[in-house]
Amino acid sequence: MNSLVARFSCIAAILLGAAELRAETVGEARASLVEGHVGRLGELAQWCEEQGLDREAEITRGWLPPVEPLVLFVPLVEDATDRAAASDRDARLSQAWRERFDTLRQTQAAALFALVARAVEEHRYSIGFELLHETLREDPQHEAARLLLGYRERDAHWLTRYEWAKAQVNQVWDARFGWLPKSQLARYAGGERFFKGRWVGAEEDARQRGALGGWEVTTEHYRVRTNHSLEEGVRLASRLERLYDVWRQVFVRYYLTDAELGKLLAGGGLPVRAMLRYNVTYFSNRTQYVEALKSQEPNIAISTGYYRGKSKTAYFFAGEEQDDSNLYHEATHQLFSETRNVGPHVGRDANFWVIEGIACSMESLVEGDRYCTIGGADALRLDNARTRLLRDDFYVPLAELTAIGMNALQRDAQRISPIYSESSGLTYFLMFAQGGRYRDALVDYLVAIYTGRDGPQTLAELTQTPYAELDRQYREFMTSNQFD
Repeated sequence: MNSLVARFSCIAAILLGAAELRAETVGEARASLVEGHVGRLGELAQWCEEQGLDREAEITRGWLPPVEPLVLFVPLVEDATDRAAASDRDARLSQAWRERFDTLRQTQAAALFALVARAVEEHRYSIGFELLHETLREDPQHEAARLLLGYRERDAHWLTRYEWAKAQVNQVWDARFGWLPKSQLARYAGGERFFKGRWVGAEEDARQRGALGGWEVTTEHYRVRTNHSLEEGVRLASRLERLYDVWRQVFVRYYLTDAELGKLLAGGGLPVRAMLRYNVTYFSNRTQYVEALKSQEPNIAISTGYYRGKSKTAYFFAGEEQDDSNLYHEATHQLFSETRNVGPHVGRDANFWVIEGIACSMESLVEGDRYCTIGGADALRLDNARTRLLRDDFYVPLAELTAIGMNALQRDAQRISPIYSESSGLTYFLMFAQGGRYRDALVDYLVAIYTGRDGPQTLAELTQTPYAELDRQYREFMTSNQFD
């Protein structure tokens, strides 16, 4: 594997060009690559317009999201073989454009991959991990990047270890029905269901399963139990898998040490760990949700989702009242609580603000074409935080805020709502201020809190910045022209 990685790195270094390689840091080199790629895509889009290829021009211009200072771009790794074939069948797509578009992306992928080694040299392991995913968005068939992330090739498709095991027993994934034996897919599409060793109609299946508690949908990382329907359970599981994919990239240093990341990026592979699945219960409606949970959580009626750490289960319900932001919020609590071993009293005595702040920041997740974004100057939680600070003149200094634990905050009825808003704003600040200067420290801070190794001064120590100075920088961040 190391020789393969070296070969790709050598090719990409040539493509990258001496001028771009002179960039001072891996972050600057990546920014330079993105800027150049945007320019070349723009030139191709202009050529398309000159040829009357409006559809192709739109695809080309929209390939990369706008570069914004308060937005995290999170590429998604997909097996794009089928999607590419579908595009090729579209008569409106010019073969000449397709070849030029693919060449630009493959060249960019090679150059991005070449920067992984520099990220390791600079000990910027999270950037190296991001570069692998950016490489695969540009070129889903990039062999070296796929191998580093643990994929295996089968019949021209790149599969995770879980997907490989499914393929070995002839199971396939269907967006409506989840994982099924390939031999059953046509009958499911025709309205039949396999239940207790025999085939029945979909309505009979729903009646019998409803009496037994419903369906269980299992994906690579989730187990969703629902009494609504198979299709709705699969839809929810798919959305959660997408969230997981984003979370694992942004917070990779939460569940992998720098030593593990360095080994992965050098070709040593992912650490072998037991398969972990997150349990989710999905009710048919709000009434069932409230009735089932009111004895555990007295205020459940005012919520639209709930993660209960004691049962290691997230609870949601179907219907128009359910919204993505709450789903992302509670599922984020679950990911931080269960992905690694955590202490028994997380945030009880101090630093509770960031536990809610990080979940609030994930509410801003938006899906694009093979990528997601987090943040944005217009994100609701960030806008609320600016209102609290700039209009209401409400701000609890970090020296005081970090000393507040969960119990104390929940008893503070007068300030709990504005503190939640401030917590969201401070989390955005740590993620985005000064080009992400404190982003790694934020993840280290979360690790310390969830493992029970935190104290009131932990954030100051990890950022190497006194709280009074962070307070000043926060106000400067919230009044900057990034919000204009």
